[in-house]
Amino acid sequence: MAKPEKRKSVGDVALPPRALDAELLRELHDGLLAWYREQKRDLPWRRTRDPYAIWVSEVMLQQTRVETVIPYYERFLARFPTPLALAEAPTDDVLALWSGLGYYRRARLLQRGAASLAGGGGALPTTRGRLRDVPGIGPYTAGAIASIAFGEPVGLVDGNVARVLARVFVLEDDMRGVGMKRAQVLADHLVARDDPGAWNQALMELGATVCTPRSPSCDACPLALRCGARAAGRQASLPVLSAKAKPTESHVEAVVARLGDAVLLGRRAGDRLFGGMWEPPLAEVAPERAHPLLRAEAGLALAGTPERAGTVVHVLSHRRMTIDVIRVPLATPPTPSPASIPGYDAFRMVPRDDLGTLGVSTLARKVLTRAEAEPLFAAARAADTARKAGR
Repeated sequence: MAKPEKRKSVGDVALPPRALDAELLRELHDGLLAWYREQKRDLPWRRTRDPYAIWVSEVMLQQTRVETVIPYYERFLARFPTPLALAEAPTDDVLALWSGLGYYRRARLLQRGAASLAGGGGALPTTRGRLRDVPGIGPYTAGAIASIAFGEPVGLVDGNVARVLARVFVLEDDMRGVGMKRAQVLADHLVARDDPGAWNQALMELGATVCTPRSPSCDACPLALRCGARAAGRQASLPVLSAKAKPTESHVEAVVARLGDAVLLGRRAGDRLFGGMWEPPLAEVAPERAHPLLRAEAGLALAGTPERAGTVVHVLSHRRMTIDVIRVPLATPPTPSPASIPGYDAFRMVPRDDLGTLGVSTLARKVLTRAEAEPLFAAARAADTARKAGR
């Protein structure tokens, strides 16, 4: 009976036997780095070693497409060029520049992390371990900053890297569970010691452009001849991913209350979904509490009959919201309070030309657009563009 192959372990995680093949690793390093030098996309965050700029890019790129991020990244760094500038900025200004990018908690955590560095002059730590002490910096972002900005030989694993490693080394573990831990150990083992930043970016680039989730371009892959999944015809079945939980359904009412040229917005409490963002007030609708935002305690003095403007559907990773949009004409300035409309910590009437200066979520933009025959944000964007052109 043949003896089982020996495996090198890191902690309680065993490395796949192929990861111990020195010749294979040399071929992987040489082939992938050569491909990256020739094929990498020219992206603005790849033209800098500034750890803060790399940090901003990595936070923005989480769950967001590269082409969407580029203009946000450039505007954000122009307005907040250092951690100190970000730490000292009003949160409304930060969220305004993030508006439309989604996952707004990322912006709040980024500013919280910058504030934690202010006492030390704004300098980021230089190692993955110490970067993890900064609020909002998780394992992946810490590895990216440490390897790209400071040359620390540590690996990193995002969805793209996990997919490449699972296919090349035929990792069978669920990448929505324990598989990510095994992939991280493997990434640390594989990382190129001489240029870890380039190696990590090459893995990410390969996963983003060639080793894609569906229909990977194996013929264009520099690792094709050494890929275990390709050899076994298993590109479509790896990585192993358990089913995502279905998003919960919720029925929500949104009130777009207008007085002249201004619309009522509420700022979401920081511990809520969309915390810190401004939006037309929203409330969950229950059968026994129809139109909860139009009841007397909401403090809205109406100038006419509310009108239903239509429905908006907004899907998040964990929630599917169906929003009834109610258009409401006001007779006098409203007097809502956080006690009368739960979930908000402030309210204000906002002129349409000022909408572009606030942090307004994509959901709020959808609601406002649905409510207005002449979309409010068309005027807001035009005014904001004119202001910038005049600077």
